[in-house]
Amino acid sequence: MQTKSAAHKKLSKVKLIRRALFILIGASLVSVGLEIFLVPNNIIDGGITGISIILSHVSGFNLGIFLFLLNLPFLLVGYKQIGKTFALSTFFGVIVMSVGTAFLKPVPGLTYDPLLAAVFGGIILGIGVGMVIRYGGSLDGTEIIAILFNKKIPLSVGETVMVFNIFILGSAGFVFGWNNAMYSLIAYYIAFKMIDVTIGGFNESKSVWIISDQPEEIGEAILARLGRGVTYLNGEGAYTGDDKKVIFCVITRLEEAKLRSIIEEIDENAFLAVGSINDVKGGNFKKKSIH
Repeated sequence: MQTKSAAHKKLSKVKLIRRALFILIGASLVSVGLEIFLVPNNIIDGGITGISIILSHVSGFNLGIFLFLLNLPFLLVGYKQIGKTFALSTFFGVIVMSVGTAFLKPVPGLTYDPLLAAVFGGIILGIGVGMVIRYGGSLDGTEIIAILFNKKIPLSVGETVMVFNIFILGSAGFVFGWNNAMYSLIAYYIAFKMIDVTIGGFNESKSVWIISDQPEEIGEAILARLGRGVTYLNGEGAYTGDDKKVIFCVITRLEEAKLRSIIEEIDENAFLAVGSINDVKGGNFKKKSIH
């Protein structure tokens, strides 16, 4: 039996409206990327979207119809695996994307230069998809397919999606020609990178671990000169058996060079490990200027 604290909590109205708004904006951007840039130039994206573009081109039916119909079965089948909130958010996003492409169908493409279309279409598409994912939804059933088959095949979810997309992008060569297939790869790569940027944000944060014989001095300098709080952790060297005090803190990407300078001034032999983190919440962590 679930405890009260462990039970699923409903989103507040404010958070629900905020989620719906950003999914609406993200899915609308995807519609623009598709109908204003990629589709007029016979350039496709990966996943169900790519299959929909190919089927729309071959059959002459509206792209939005295929986007909706092809995604719907995977939402229904994967309902238990992905959860109610994610499924509803995804369903809403797919509806907006499908209607958006249908609405934009009569609008002429902004450019008919395939390279410009691939670059800018990929950017807009990636930002839109990343925004939807960041706020709890998805616009493509490919990930759901990968999750469903993950236990049956010796491939990870990411590897399954990659194989699936290589097959789809390769198919574009037979339908639209190999030049367009290569432009499709460019658009897909740019979209993939923009999804990461949109989800992680431009102000990437860093987790820092420092081991030094002068932990208090380094900790005080970080606090005074970077304005960052530090946490001291007790450790023990496996080889020497000596007690060590480990310094942990979180900084922004722009503060990393300043941090390294502070550590070198105090203890040039200090051990430093820096890792990337996508999100930081709670505590007193805020984006600050470098002191």
